[in-house]
Amino acid sequence: MTASTLSRDARHLALPQIGADGQRKIGAGTALLIGIGGIGCAAATYLASSGIGRLLLCDFDTVDETNLGRQVLYGPGNVGELKAEVAAARLKKVNPAVDITPMPVRLSNSAMAEAVGRADVVLDGCDNFSTRFQVNDACVAAGRRLITGSAIRFEGQLAVFGPDYSESPCYRCLYVEADESLGNCAGNGVLAPVPGVIGTMMAAETLKYLAGASGPAPVLRLYDAAATEFRHLAIRKRGDCPACSRKV
Repeated sequence: MTASTLSRDARHLALPQIGADGQRKIGAGTALLIGIGGIGCAAATYLASSGIGRLLLCDFDTVDETNLGRQVLYGPGNVGELKAEVAAARLKKVNPAVDITPMPVRLSNSAMAEAVGRADVVLDGCDNFSTRFQVNDACVAAGRRLITGSAIRFEGQLAVFGPDYSESPCYRCLYVEADESLGNCAGNGVLAPVPGVIGTMMAAETLKYLAGASGPAPVLRLYDAAATEFRHLAIRKRGDCPACSRKV
């Protein structure tokens, strides 16, 4: 570690759960972010500022004016530009030492598998079940830690899966089939800081995992911003899961 790195990471180095060894592991880690919206912006910002080694930013969408209230990496001058490229440029200013790769494409099939294989941990903050299931299946096949989050109205969800799926559940164990009727932010609204809360928690889970300080994974955490409350629900492995049951 250089003198500047030691200074920047001083608060992590002081933590017994992380320390110099854990920070080195964070600095050697690679995270793939699927979706650089409100959740992804918050997660990516803290991962970059915390000194993660590499960030792969995947989002094919462009910045819309309706994004600006909660997607904090973008400003009015970025409307119409590719989110992945704008986010990469902004994060380089947050921490120039981080290797950041923008991926302004829609990943699927072999491309999704290749991207997941490049990462140590995958953060899924996308807004549709079809993509979430593809991300999950790729993580199960590659044996990768999956951290997934969502936010709508005043509510947020966070869950952590893998990397060993032989005995533990995956995302498909939680949601048996795609239920797009649950809605999206455009139709239902979302309190601006809620995606940031979930994204920040996803960054924390990522850093703990990379540093070797993470605990048991298969729990769904539900955040209610209206009541300022958290609830935790256990996630059980499904014996008939089409993704992870094949690993048993």
